[in-house]
Amino acid sequence: MHLRKPPLRTTRTTTTKWISAGFMGVLLSLAGTASAAPPDSFSGEILGTVHNATGVAQMGATVYLYNRYDQLVRHALTNEQGRFGFDSLVPDIYSLRVLLASFAPAERRNISVLPNSENRLEISLATVLSTVTFAPPGQARGTLMTDDWKWVLRTSQATRPVLRFLPDAVSSTTRTVASSFSNTTAIVKLSAGDGQSSILQGAAEDLGTAFALATSLAGSGRMQLSGNVGYSGNNFATPGAGFRTSYSKVSVDGSSPEVVVTLHQLYMAPRIASGITAGTDGAPPLRTMSTAFLDSIEVADGVRLDYGFDYESVSYLEHLNYGSPFARVTYGSGPRGRVRMAYSSGAPPAELLTRDGEKAGALDQDLAALALVPRVSLSDDHAVVERTQNFEVGYERVENTRTWTVGAYHESVSNAAFMLSSPGTGVPAGDLMPDLNSTSSILNVGSFQRTGIDAGLKQTLGDHLELAAAVGRTGALAASGSGDQTSDSGGLLSGLAEKQVVWATLRASIIVPVTGTRFTADYGWTDPRALLPGHLFVTQSVNQDVGANVYIRQPLPWNLPWRMELTAELRNLLAQGYVPLGTAMPRSVLTASPRALRGGLNFIF
Repeated sequence: MHLRKPPLRTTRTTTTKWISAGFMGVLLSLAGTASAAPPDSFSGEILGTVHNATGVAQMGATVYLYNRYDQLVRHALTNEQGRFGFDSLVPDIYSLRVLLASFAPAERRNISVLPNSENRLEISLATVLSTVTFAPPGQARGTLMTDDWKWVLRTSQATRPVLRFLPDAVSSTTRTVASSFSNTTAIVKLSAGDGQSSILQGAAEDLGTAFALATSLAGSGRMQLSGNVGYSGNNFATPGAGFRTSYSKVSVDGSSPEVVVTLHQLYMAPRIASGITAGTDGAPPLRTMSTAFLDSIEVADGVRLDYGFDYESVSYLEHLNYGSPFARVTYGSGPRGRVRMAYSSGAPPAELLTRDGEKAGALDQDLAALALVPRVSLSDDHAVVERTQNFEVGYERVENTRTWTVGAYHESVSNAAFMLSSPGTGVPAGDLMPDLNSTSSILNVGSFQRTGIDAGLKQTLGDHLELAAAVGRTGALAASGSGDQTSDSGGLLSGLAEKQVVWATLRASIIVPVTGTRFTADYGWTDPRALLPGHLFVTQSVNQDVGANVYIRQPLPWNLPWRMELTAELRNLLAQGYVPLGTAMPRSVLTASPRALRGGLNFIF
């Protein structure tokens, strides 16, 4: 814009008009600035306090915030006053979940966050039934800080200087320990069972003890240490053991790298092969060592990549080394659902599943990953490891309390190993490997490929009941009845043929409000003449169990510094999925999910 130069001579009236116009412009600009809404006037907040039944504030509780599609939005830890807060929230419907060792989880759904609103919650944690209630509304949003939060600042040692004299040695030691270790949790499990476990379930000994410990180091990372020691019915003289340690850290750029090291040493039942007696003092046990690295980054808006690599070494009669890469891409499209694509090669990506959802970093997840051992079998008296190459895609959509899933996968399995009960077979010892926890053996059935599709539905009814159903079609191994009981495993396995089968699973989970009992039962149906290998889903939460299975967890209402609970696990109660091979009597029986009964006592700190 070009301004014309005013004349040199101006009247007094003209000068007064220019001054008035400039003054009015300044007033209008100030009024516009004062009336402009702050940038966060359309956002809301969720604040809360966590305490136990007696009103004592609980520091270090983990609070998870989910959106209306049950996707994790944020998470936080409570401070020394038991307080937490989520600010700058987009107006929407949210859900809250609070986890703390020695207490039952607390949940609250359908929290409506309105523009320029504060939602205050009171979370009361208990060993049996925790509750979440709305607190009375506080001061208006116009005030900078409420009286409650002012009192927190007044009483906080970090914001209020206090002059006092303390011994230097005591104060420095206390500060060093407090700054190095925080949010420490632990669990100890004592268990026993009938010993009829499977290699798919890992080292589930007849008598066993497992422990796990997690702590934060200097507030910058999280370290977890777990282990198990147990005796099996095959060899009560020498126990098997496993140890696992992991370190994870959340970076400022949103990535979360983690390093995991796992060790196993397991003893087999006595077996004579090539002049070597396994399971005795003069024979080597099964030893494994693995190092895994995994990370999670957001590569684009709404696109997250989980990737990693597992390098494992197995020693049993000979040494084997192999690597197992894996990757998974997640695209979340809000109300339209979530799409996931995954690839893995080698061992199943158990570490990837350990990090999933609200259970990420939980001690139970850590122990479950430790119980998984490589699936080792023998082929011509040489040790081999089962390896799987898997391509998988899954779609999930959440509508209020209902979750829909659909997916497909293609996998190629080499050196597949299954349990064989063969009292009368003449298969040479060079093709049979003793099972870790039973008098049966492990048979290498060779390689196969299969393609599967599946669909599932999960419905949540309130806070204590959940129903789920899944159905699919996939490849399985069926007994054709043409095999012969010859002197080699090739003749025995000639009676197996690949075929497509339909499977279905019904699952129900309930939490009894008064006693806090967690009861889960499911039933998996398929062709009774088919051997259905289990598939580890990494893009969706779908169960593909076989037969009737029951899981029970009963908290003990004892007033102790720690929490205790009884557990029971009953797998394949009806002994389904047992496929006979050959024609000679007694016939050999092959299975992927043997019947198992286990119980235990857990101490949670």
